[in-house]
Amino acid sequence: MKRIGHLYEQAFTPEALLTAFFDASRHKRMTRACFQFERRLAYHLDQLHAELQDGSYCPRPYFSFMVYEPKPRLIYAPAFRDLVVQHAIYRLIYPLFNRGFIDQSFACRKGKGTHAAADYAQAALQNSPADSYTLKLDIRRFFYRIDRATLRRQIERKVKDRRFVDLMMAFADHGEPRGIPIGNLLSQLYALIYLDPLDHFIKRELGVRLYCRYVDDFVLFGLTRRQAVEYRSRIVAFLAERIGLELSRSTIAPTRRGLNFVGYRTWASRRFVRKHSLFTFRRSVRRGDAASIAACLGHARRTHSLAAMRRYLEQSQ
Repeated sequence: MKRIGHLYEQAFTPEALLTAFFDASRHKRMTRACFQFERRLAYHLDQLHAELQDGSYCPRPYFSFMVYEPKPRLIYAPAFRDLVVQHAIYRLIYPLFNRGFIDQSFACRKGKGTHAAADYAQAALQNSPADSYTLKLDIRRFFYRIDRATLRRQIERKVKDRRFVDLMMAFADHGEPRGIPIGNLLSQLYALIYLDPLDHFIKRELGVRLYCRYVDDFVLFGLTRRQAVEYRSRIVAFLAERIGLELSRSTIAPTRRGLNFVGYRTWASRRFVRKHSLFTFRRSVRRGDAASIAACLGHARRTHSLAAMRRYLEQSQ
């Protein structure tokens, strides 16, 4: 595998940092941190450039807070200036790794997402033999259990610029012995990189044709029951031996029972949003939360739930 060098010089030119600022500010325009950075944009970009060039740059401590939907998680938010640097790294490094990812890895990738994952899952159910099984698995505390030394080795398989890798790994460190910070832009890419060997193991070594993954949830389709049991055992061994992870749950079910995946209850012929999504939608309607209502209806497009949700909305007006 050809390794790429001289990335540091490319990533942090004045022009690249300005582009990174525009990327970082795209959804942050109304925040105080973005406003303060933009007020003295030239000064802040010049300061970042100088620090990156003389080696004095160091990410500031994360601001951490808890969120409770859909489950409790500790979120780490970087300082805005560090977000700019992360975007400069991301713009350069994402294409290098993305071309090696399998098409059926759907999370945090351009042109992918939950709708594409749900469409693929439904098509996979339709293309599976009627008497076949699905094997659905997810990984226990994935972001919290990533081994950063293993992650660094995976990155170094493509990147030979040590200074660039050192800075990438600085954004993976959040003061804990293992894991990477949830909420970080680069953590999305690190998650893709870390589980890429699992995707290739399932597709190449196990030879599974119908397979997809969204972050740490993944599904194998069209299996016999014996294959499902065997592949689960081999995946458990691969996770433990190669990347130091373990399963949280696994489900072997007949294809005809459908699948609960990426926020949808899906069968070969129909798809519904989960009950929790319906609860969130009805609560938003009662509160008159237009933004949340629009998001819920967008989530329900191409599902059999949409008509009922529209009726509920009309009756509530």
